[in-house]
Amino acid sequence: MNPWRLRLLSQLDTLGTVRAVAQAANLSPSNVSQQLAVLETETRTRLLERTGRRVRLTPAGLILARRARAILDHMESVEAELRGFGEEPAGLVRLGAFQSAIHTMAVPAVTRLAREHPHLGVELLQLEPHESLPALRSGDADIIITTTDFDDLPLGPDLDFVPLATDPVLLVVPEGHPAAGRGAVDLTACADEPWAFDMPQSYMANLAQRLCRQAGFEPRVVCRFSNYMLALQHVEAGLSITLLPGLAVDRRYGVATLELAAPVTRTITAAVRRGSPPRAAVRVVLEALRQTKSATGSVA
Repeated sequence: MNPWRLRLLSQLDTLGTVRAVAQAANLSPSNVSQQLAVLETETRTRLLERTGRRVRLTPAGLILARRARAILDHMESVEAELRGFGEEPAGLVRLGAFQSAIHTMAVPAVTRLAREHPHLGVELLQLEPHESLPALRSGDADIIITTTDFDDLPLGPDLDFVPLATDPVLLVVPEGHPAAGRGAVDLTACADEPWAFDMPQSYMANLAQRLCRQAGFEPRVVCRFSNYMLALQHVEAGLSITLLPGLAVDRRYGVATLELAAPVTRTITAAVRRGSPPRAAVRVVLEALRQTKSATGSVA
């Protein structure tokens, strides 16, 4: 069985459509279909079936797709061990992390690794929780920093998690705002405020909307940013207030933060695919993330 074709099959299970697999692999849909047909020939097994204009995996296809990831991981592990036999960890590790964890966790870990393991390369990818879990499952990332509080995607038994930190969700207001300097705030008092939100369907956008609705109001969203720095600038200018994780609040901006009367925290973890033992390079990156966690402790 050709490993490249196995990966296409695994991606079809994760992404759902041939078109999505083609986009991820930078191929045409017809090319993906041809390669999957060749894989059927190689395995002498019917792996796909048509339902209208779409294809789906047969029971045999599902079994192979879900074992393919472990097969590919094991091959990568063996190759890495052979390349670095008797030497320090080497090779490329793809680390996905959400925006606020990049400069506080990922960059310190990668900086330390560059000093201690010069033959190890770490490719850093900005991936929000709704993007990182599919990337990990499809093999586009080897490790991710994510939150286990994201309800929109199942975590599942196919992943292993390493707790890194807890991070409070804070109300962020301009300096000089009437609420600045007070104690914990009830969001009900913010019903008439203009709000800055993250992009639709992102972790923070869904969480902020849910918290506002639980407080009894529909937030008046005046802007949406995928970058926390832009949101902080908007708040600093007195144009909005927002909810942000503590890790995302850069103290260089003229904003004030308030704890919520009903505290909300997110649990930050590293995650890897479960299966064969992770290769040495992946283990070293995980250890560097643990050390970064130990140095910073829980985020307050």
